[in-house]
Amino acid sequence: MMKMPIMPKSFRMSMLLVLIILSFTVFLFFGLSSAANQHDTNYKNVTVRTNVNITNSKPEVLGISISPDINFSQKNITLNAGSLRVVVCNVSLRDWNGYTDIYLVNATLWDVKNSQQNTVDDNNTHYTNYNCTNAEDGVNYTVDYYCNFSVYYYANNGTWNCSVMVTDTAQTSGLKGNTTYFYSIYALNVTDGIFYGNAAVEDYTINTTANVTNFGNMPINITVEGYGSKQGDGLAMNCSLGGNITVDNERFSLYDTAFSSRTVLNSSPVNVNGLTVLKQTVPNTLMTNSTYWQMFINSTNNPGGNCSGYVIFTAMAS
Repeated sequence: MMKMPIMPKSFRMSMLLVLIILSFTVFLFFGLSSAANQHDTNYKNVTVRTNVNITNSKPEVLGISISPDINFSQKNITLNAGSLRVVVCNVSLRDWNGYTDIYLVNATLWDVKNSQQNTVDDNNTHYTNYNCTNAEDGVNYTVDYYCNFSVYYYANNGTWNCSVMVTDTAQTSGLKGNTTYFYSIYALNVTDGIFYGNAAVEDYTINTTANVTNFGNMPINITVEGYGSKQGDGLAMNCSLGGNITVDNERFSLYDTAFSSRTVLNSSPVNVNGLTVLKQTVPNTLMTNSTYWQMFINSTNNPGGNCSGYVIFTAMAS
């Protein structure tokens, strides 16, 4: 049998070193690959790990609560007759870069039926808050803001939307909205008193005017009723001396006309026929109509002295 030649010791050491290096390389290749990838037994499919680092996330509007008070005890809105009412949108925000990354929060409050989010402001249909207020310090990624609106009494009734936009320092934005409902308001204001001046028994008083102003957000019709000291007493006035003046001796009309052509006041509500006061639509332009009043001082009860009574004006749906 032929003997294999004996390799020099140095050669054997070199070969051993090469085998070790090759084994280590194979281990690294397959070991690291198996740590990153997942595969079935025969490598028919391989699942590869993916990764990305987000440098900036868009801010988000998580939720919006709408109320006429800071405690958010109400949802729907009853505006203040003849004046302003503050409507508050409480907004919950989130930014994954931290709540301090939020740069600006603004909001619009708009009539869904008659307006849109991006239309111009109008006291009837659209309001804007360009810089909402930070309600309190945030926690990690979330923070609350208040967006307040001073809404006029004649703003349209119906469904309104509060749309909030939040912008971060990278100028990316998030937008969300929520709705509320503005109730119809039938409200009025009347001239401060109806003063007939001086008159003798069996005389007619001077004609006097009572102006009726619409203080709501709907067109209104008017009813009137009179009493002396309590409702339903059948009187127009109680007098300090002698008898009293019965309610049928006080009359009204829409025009300055003869006493006999006017409508007789009653102890129960009477419509002021033909009188409709439209709602205000333009700033600083009140919607007002006039009524005309006159009284006959009847001699039946022979009234004397100073006389006074009351007329109730009531706003009704037109």
